[in-house]
Amino acid sequence: MKSELTAWFERRFAFDFPVSVYAALRVRLAGTPARIEELTSRVAKQALAQKPDGKWSIQENAGHLLDLEPLWSARIDDFLAGRETLSAADLTNRKTHEARHNERALAEILRGFRDARMALVARLRGQDPALFARTALHPRLKAPMRLVDHLYFVAEHDDHHLARIAELRDV
Repeated sequence: MKSELTAWFERRFAFDFPVSVYAALRVRLAGTPARIEELTSRVAKQALAQKPDGKWSIQENAGHLLDLEPLWSARIDDFLAGRETLSAADLTNRKTHEARHNERALAEILRGFRDARMALVARLRGQDPALFARTALHPRLKAPMRLVDHLYFVAEHDDHHLARIAELRDV
């Protein structure tokens, strides 16, 4: 099954929107757990672990979102601390490859993701709006990124994997 999605590492981003969109992005991020729960709610258990063409299954895509929550949180820490460069991602996705998400209960993955994401969103509430304009270098993109840009990047990453789950579900 050929995906219609552009590969994540081929995506390019233009961070040219106003900082004031941070409130809407915070809501978008908070909505991801409900969206993934809806996408997976009526998928047969055996279909959750199917790996067309050896690519990640529905369950592994969901697990990957959970696996990246510590990175997103660390990057918020980087902005709060005023670091010049954001924490680097493991571009091999070793954590997801080794996590054995297909052997876990989907409900456990989704609960963990919801808890982690709600904690991340809670950290953003009540922050000084000036914080969302603070910049740091994104290590892979080699570009300055504001905190608001980071939130957009995370939301786009969420949507990339939600779209992949939808593709796999609709096979």
